[in-house]
Amino acid sequence: MASAASAPPTSTAPSKLPRIVAASLIGTTIEWYDFFLYGSAAALVFNKLFFPDSDPLVGTLLSFLTYAVGFAARPIGALVFGHYGDRLGRKKLLVLSLLLMGGATCAIGLLPTHATVGSAAPVLLTLLRLVQGFALGGEWGGAVLLVSEHGDARRRGFWASWPQTGAPAGQLLATGVLSALTAWLSDDAFQSWGWRVPFLLSGLLVLIGLWIRLSVDESPVFKDALARAEARKAEADASADLAEKLPLVAVLRHHWRDVLVAMGARMAENISYYVITAFVLVYATSDHVGLGKQTALNAVLIASAVHFAVIPAWGALSDRIGRRPVYLLGAAGVGAWAFPFFALIDTRDFGALLLAVTVGLVFHGAMYAPQAAFFSEMFATRMRYSGASMGAQFASVAAGAPAPLIATALLADYDSSAPIALYVIAAALLTLVAVGAAKETRERDLAGIDPSSAPLPEATPRNASEPGTAPRSV
Repeated sequence: MASAASAPPTSTAPSKLPRIVAASLIGTTIEWYDFFLYGSAAALVFNKLFFPDSDPLVGTLLSFLTYAVGFAARPIGALVFGHYGDRLGRKKLLVLSLLLMGGATCAIGLLPTHATVGSAAPVLLTLLRLVQGFALGGEWGGAVLLVSEHGDARRRGFWASWPQTGAPAGQLLATGVLSALTAWLSDDAFQSWGWRVPFLLSGLLVLIGLWIRLSVDESPVFKDALARAEARKAEADASADLAEKLPLVAVLRHHWRDVLVAMGARMAENISYYVITAFVLVYATSDHVGLGKQTALNAVLIASAVHFAVIPAWGALSDRIGRRPVYLLGAAGVGAWAFPFFALIDTRDFGALLLAVTVGLVFHGAMYAPQAAFFSEMFATRMRYSGASMGAQFASVAAGAPAPLIATALLADYDSSAPIALYVIAAALLTLVAVGAAKETRERDLAGIDPSSAPLPEATPRNASEPGTAPRSV
């Protein structure tokens, strides 16, 4: 008879899985709404409200610099939330991340501008952006793990891709609110007070997210791993005790290659996304192209809806043919699309702009959809939150954070989109190398990945007898 520590994880009832997916999705949607709202506002109004003494393009660069600061805080959030998420559980940390993000976003909506308090305004804006980045750094790993560890292993790619749709859903919501306000309000009214409305709306969204998120259970895979950890402590295994106390140390010891693969995989995904959705608002409305602000917002809005729809489809395809083939297709696609993307925008036609952004996001979805399951399947349960978060968020500092800055600077220096296209292609090549060097993970058993210390005696026979699962490694 198996002990409590070695008993198989309790599977989640199929009827409960949609609620768990909804809890992760609503939370990630709110978090990304808050994060992307800042990015859109940085492109449209923050340069005038918080950096009014600068040249317009320089003001945009400074505005994007505060945008990039949020990315700098994401690895810190990944380390802190990953550490406690691997020790205390996914659910508690997800509630905290939601409160931090929502509180910071509401506070941005109440900030005085440069005209009121001078240089204190951009300082306060930067501090709140740091809180946003810290919260988002901890949100992503917990949200995707909560679904991955609850879900049906045969359809893990599909179910785990739903929290990923929180990114386009948040983008859709943020862009939709801004688009509606810019359509209804005059430029003066929007710049005076209208921009504050979507930030303040975040408070209501957070209350809804908390209500849903508090109603779900901790993942059975984590509960089982926690029970096995307690058994190891009872056996006075010092090395296992260190791994339980310091998941970061265990990740660097057992999974450093996986962290590097995850970071490389994120480069094309992260850079292409922020070029397609954030920098495009600058490029399309610049003197180089000359389209209206509303036109650019509408294109991103429609394309984000398509992005939302294709992510689960790509996730389902990764369950059939593997994570790597789908991911590689997406990376190759964004690289090949880089020059056509800007060529279509340069036509100054709305249909061409919409096609450029939509196709770019469809290729991006092929990377983003399998990413949740792919990264989850790389790491052992008691270091999975730390490992997946580190791989995802450390890469964001070198990828998503400087992407709008680099693209804007290249446009200012060369007055051409060609260097920006080459920048995206270089990121795609890096991702192709990283994912090409990785092992396929689709058949792995999440409960069976445990490289920290020797397994319990009952574990190896149990896992070895289960069809379609990977043996537990030592």
